[in-house]
Amino acid sequence: MIHKQDLLTLEGKVAIITGAASGIGLATAQLLSAHGAKVALFDVNPQGQKEADKLCLEGRKAMFCTCDVASANSVQEAVKSVMNTWERVDILFNNAGVTVRKTVVDLTEEEWDFVLNVGLKGTFLLSKYVVPIMAAQGGGSIINTGSGWGLKGGDLAAAYCAVKGGIVNLTRAMAIDHGPQKIRVNSVNPGDTDTSMLRDEGVQTGAVNDSVSENEYLAECGTDRPLKRIGMPIDIAQAVLYLASDLSGWVTGTALVVDGGGIA
Repeated sequence: MIHKQDLLTLEGKVAIITGAASGIGLATAQLLSAHGAKVALFDVNPQGQKEADKLCLEGRKAMFCTCDVASANSVQEAVKSVMNTWERVDILFNNAGVTVRKTVVDLTEEEWDFVLNVGLKGTFLLSKYVVPIMAAQGGGSIINTGSGWGLKGGDLAAAYCAVKGGIVNLTRAMAIDHGPQKIRVNSVNPGDTDTSMLRDEGVQTGAVNDSVSENEYLAECGTDRPLKRIGMPIDIAQAVLYLASDLSGWVTGTALVVDGGGIA
């Protein structure tokens, strides 16, 4: 007989979230902490400290670490701070990412390196230093932020598509390598979501201009999806909560699409 269990509780668990000062990362930090996790917000944006302080004022356990995810030294120091404070890491949400909306012809080498270093190298470095911690403590859950454009192509997004496609397949490789250590690795793949990145893309591509407002652009991004809207950060955070919790205990190596039906 199956009985009701609270498999979404994260009590006693410690989560690291990158890109946590705003958008999907911040919503995820708030949601995981609401379910009992101690959360470490990693970001280069000092706003992350204010957000961590807000969580603490609510009686939750939170800390902020300034972290450049593309720097091995910065990542090591930030992870060390978490271990010194809470002595474990159960959940890693590799969410930090940037985009430059250009073709391969128009991208500069510096722009290409910037997008790949934050998104793909950052995922590698956090995983490199967190996996041994999880293995030593008997397991954990890693969630990597991919994209719908990690599963299909997109226009004016060569570097971004390269990063997100790489993250989706890196996720599978990590799931295979670290499953025996009871570490589950999955990717969550959002469609257009109302974040500062999406708003900036509207400016980069010229979709936001003298004739089209930012709000009109955001509304247009959702028109070709079956659910007729763009995502909100909480939509993605709830998927991360599922993958971080025991509710997904036999789920690893998967690419969970959260896009309002866009790929369908």
